[in-house]
Amino acid sequence: MTEATTEMIRRDLDSLPAHYKTKDVDALIRRYVREGYDVSCLRGIVLREQQFHRIYFHTTLRQIRDVRERAAFIDSNLLFSDWWHTDQLIDFVSDLDFETAMRYAHGYVQNGDPFVRRWGYVMWISKLCRQEERLDPILSLMKDDDAYYVQMAQAWLIAELAVFFPQRIWAWMNTDNTLRYCINGKAIQKICDSYRVGDADKERFKALRPKLKERR
Repeated sequence: MTEATTEMIRRDLDSLPAHYKTKDVDALIRRYVREGYDVSCLRGIVLREQQFHRIYFHTTLRQIRDVRERAAFIDSNLLFSDWWHTDQLIDFVSDLDFETAMRYAHGYVQNGDPFVRRWGYVMWISKLCRQEERLDPILSLMKDDDAYYVQMAQAWLIAELAVFFPQRIWAWMNTDNTLRYCINGKAIQKICDSYRVGDADKERFKALRPKLKERR
């Protein structure tokens, strides 16, 4: 049955247009979910045949109703090989309780795999980060990282927090932030690129650049 399911999915993918898009794969996923397919057979091949990655995760996660069970599934399947494979999972944990999310995140940001570390930051970029009392614990996850895609995730999360709490993030960046400038600079750029941050706040963040450069 395992081999038969894998071959069926291969045929379904082969039947898609030559330059198929995510929406084409999602149509297959909706059918697999509707028909209750068990795609666990794909687990062993998603890292070497990445066309199966989205099918494996989305088909399984959409069949799991409980958000804690979804988070546990992701935790036991940290099969990431690029930024896209982490970022596509954000919505599946957006309803997770804060304590559980923080427990997972603390482990992820210490992981040796840069894409798992990235997940430790991007998993927050949803309504998970939109309560002010969560700011300090989330910001405590920030630490210097040499991996570009981790730095970009940190910058993205800082910019997302700045959308909802610009004064708090500005004060943190001005006084308590010890990150190297390559991360801070990316965060400020993302803040300035955001249409959800006001012009006055953007100018305040840009004015921090000289100070942050000198600090490190």
